[in-house]
Amino acid sequence: MPDVTPRPFDLTLPLPVARAALGPVFRIMLNHRLPFSVQRALMNWGAPAQRGPRGVHVERFRLGGRPAERVTVGPVSDAATVLYLHGGGYTVGSPATHRALAAFLARETGCAVQVLDYRLAPEHPFPAALEDAEAAFLELVSLGYRPERIAVAGDSAGGGLSLALAERLRDRHAMIPAALGLIAPWGDPNEVPARARDLVINRPWSRACAAAYLGAGDGSDTGYAPLLGDLHGLPPTYVQADRDELLHDQCTRLVAGLRAAGVPTEFTETEGLWHVSQLQAGLVGSAARITIELGEFLRRALRPAQSRSIG
Repeated sequence: MPDVTPRPFDLTLPLPVARAALGPVFRIMLNHRLPFSVQRALMNWGAPAQRGPRGVHVERFRLGGRPAERVTVGPVSDAATVLYLHGGGYTVGSPATHRALAAFLARETGCAVQVLDYRLAPEHPFPAALEDAEAAFLELVSLGYRPERIAVAGDSAGGGLSLALAERLRDRHAMIPAALGLIAPWGDPNEVPARARDLVINRPWSRACAAAYLGAGDGSDTGYAPLLGDLHGLPPTYVQADRDELLHDQCTRLVAGLRAAGVPTEFTETEGLWHVSQLQAGLVGSAARITIELGEFLRRALRPAQSRSIG
């Protein structure tokens, strides 16, 4: 069983230093005036700076008809797995940008993490991403994974997509994943943020992404805005959000709705981090700790007999 205690890193940045360094990067990269193609290239170019744990193995393959990466660290369980849906406003992001985060989750769960390269807007608006996620989950089932041994996790838009996928699997296929691991999920892209920006996300960029993803669709469709959907019967769910980020209010409403629907829900609210700080788990100690926390939640759902407290 992999050790789930925090690891010392060669470089751990103090929070003020990390925030000062990351703020200008996000302001340049997530800019609604830049074509999405340029934003994607910048994100992929900067991805190697987000360091993962030692011993990462990446296998490229196809899942549900789309490119994907199977990320592992050391020996893995053949009976359970994690389907990871990356964030990026449905318009940017890739397995490469989330490889380090996937690797930390693979290390903590002892399972392979399958990172899907789903189709992005505006070239492929809703419901393309949801259809790709659905096809990926169903292919994992066809490969021999039982639905209750597949956890679904994602961040930001990928967190919203994970929630939409769980609702679709319940309604169309009578399948319930083992768990949902949601990092600051964007559950309702219709909602206009009250503030102009946080450290990572700004209102003009988020509105451009929401419009690109919706295309000619209906904003009331719960596949697009799963926070508006029926939350009953969903699997145990973990939600994390920082109190200072634009999606914090959405996350608190989601948690309240899940608990009212009887869904076992864990909610971690951080202070002083930023939107999806788990991407910097290899550089910032407090980001590493909440990443380990998510990994342990997924481990308990996927491998209950082999879980232990991280203390």
